Amino acid sequence: MRRKRMLDVASLLMLPLGIVIVIAAQLLEGGAPQALVQGPAALIVFGGTCAAVLVSYSPREVGRAIAAVARTFERAGDDTDALMKKLVAIAGRAHRKGLMSLEAEIGDLDHSLLRDGLTLIVDGTSIEVLRDLVASERRARDADEEQPARVFEAAAGYAPTLGILGAVLGLIEVMHHLSEPAALGSGIAVAFVATVYGVGGANLLFLPLAGRLRERATAASRRRDLVGEALFAIHARTNPRLVEHKLKVLSA
Repeated sequence: MRRKRMLDVASLLMLPLGIVIVIAAQLLEGGAPQALVQGPAALIVFGGTCAAVLVSYSPREVGRAIAAVARTFERAGDDTDALMKKLVAIAGRAHRKGLMSLEAEIGDLDHSLLRDGLTLIVDGTSIEVLRDLVASERRARDADEEQPARVFEAAAGYAPTLGILGAVLGLIEVMHHLSEPAALGSGIAVAFVATVYGVGGANLLFLPLAGRLRERATAASRRRDLVGEALFAIHARTNPRLVEHKLKVLSA
């Protein structure tokens, strides 16, 4: 059940689309794209956001979140149908030949919950213990897979506030040059670039990436739900046709 992975080129190309739209709007307004390039503003917003996130989360957790985002741009072939067919086939063998007939193939399974659950079933574990295992695995895996999304959601919360901070700092600098009226307009424009970075970074980068992470986590959680329900049915040696019907309803 290994999934073939390939680069999700379409999503990767869409990532900078929001930034391109902002630059295009700047051009339509008659402004220069260079006006949106301000090193100090970027340092305050993105550097400050990075520092704040590292206070909230450990460097290891932040590293895991970045790696998880990179994996979301690997398009995994949808293996839900293949997983369902595998589960129905296992349920069919258990129904016809008995639970002990499953022992030979347990070691070849890639899905950890399915492998561990079938091991307990073959060992004669009660349905209560099996349900506890499935529930514990779901909780642990769901929390683990949602963690990267929370890191980027935290970044999306910090960035706009730091953008305002950057604008205030820029305006303070402008106040030092009130005796030069000609320079005030450009100085104020530069100050508010930090706000653009903060709001834009949150809504065009951090939140969309968090959304991708949550979507992948939700898909993985649904597959675990399918495996859990199949394990309960296999334990009861339920008719495979009923197992197939129930899994189709759950996956719809």
